[in-house]
Amino acid sequence: MAEHEVLQEGVHRRVVRVGDTVRRPMHPWSASVHELLRHLADVGFPYAPRVLGVDDEGREVLTYLDGDSGGDGWARVVDEAGLRAMARLLRDYHDAVAGFRPRTGAVWSSGPVPRHAGELICHGDFGPWNLVWRGTRPVGILDWDHAGPRRPIFDVAYALEYVAPFRDDAESARSMHHPVPPDRRRRLEIFAAAYGLTSLDGLADEVIAQQRQVLTLVRRLAADGQQPQASWLTDGTVAATEAHIAWSVRHRDLFGG
Repeated sequence: MAEHEVLQEGVHRRVVRVGDTVRRPMHPWSASVHELLRHLADVGFPYAPRVLGVDDEGREVLTYLDGDSGGDGWARVVDEAGLRAMARLLRDYHDAVAGFRPRTGAVWSSGPVPRHAGELICHGDFGPWNLVWRGTRPVGILDWDHAGPRRPIFDVAYALEYVAPFRDDAESARSMHHPVPPDRRRRLEIFAAAYGLTSLDGLADEVIAQQRQVLTLVRRLAADGQQPQASWLTDGTVAATEAHIAWSVRHRDLFGG
């Protein structure tokens, strides 16, 4: 039997590597995510894991993407080359998924929401920790559990919250590996240009709107008993998120646009 390596040992989610595969818990939305990943395979998008099936323990089986991920991702996007590469990868994903039409009644982690005009299936959690890196080059995208129909700008705004970042100088240094206070406006401009946006008008406001959308979703999932969101109500995560939104509103002028 292939050797097991624990990749995540969360209270509510255990992810293991078995040989060249990854085994993860199934969820009510996993079938929709698998349909999405199969579309990406069909169109030749090389940066997403491939679906191999479900094992005898009821876990989804995906291909393993080799490289650095998790906390290693933060330092990669401090470098402007990594920042640009991350934005280009997001644009490549949005281009690859633009033609995807999920089956009627597809269920996502955000619920059985319909797709509206101008939306596509966003990744929903496009942060540097969910990318696989080789140096400053991202070579894979992990953790598709939060995929679902949204306007493409949602993924852009979500990423910018963390890579601009929409955080104070102390947290930028402590948690995001910035050796000096970041030039947030410049970093926002770099990411937007690499993604292909032609205007920054309203972009900072989109980030704040995205922060509020995520907080609303977290509260709804927590109310439904979903984990880890339910635990976030008591462990300080929700309160910290509220504080981050308040900081973004107070310092909106740092970002221009």
